[in-house]
Amino acid sequence: MAKKLSITPLHDRVIVKPAPAEEKTAGGIIIPDTAKEKPQKGTVVAAGPGKKDEPMTVKNGDTVMYGKYSGTEISVEGHDYLIMRESDILAIV
Repeated sequence: MAKKLSITPLHDRVIVKPAPAEEKTAGGIIIPDTAKEKPQKGTVVAAGPGKKDEPMTVKNGDTVMYGKYSGTEISVEGHDYLIMRESDILAIV
């Protein structure tokens, strides 16, 4: 995977690299920028240690699905990421 991030999430926080937005539909229609939806899938690049009584379920490299409006967008070293609580993650794909 990529080099280690310069930030470390605390407690039950997770840093996710969102998957790129879909460029085409299954039928081959090109989606314009104004109609593209925010991706709901991404790869975990860093995970905190978890809460005192709850260890983390996800780990680095997991592909996850999360809620449409989950997380806070951050930019680190020129790359865009989302930082969110582990509870905002819906599934490991």
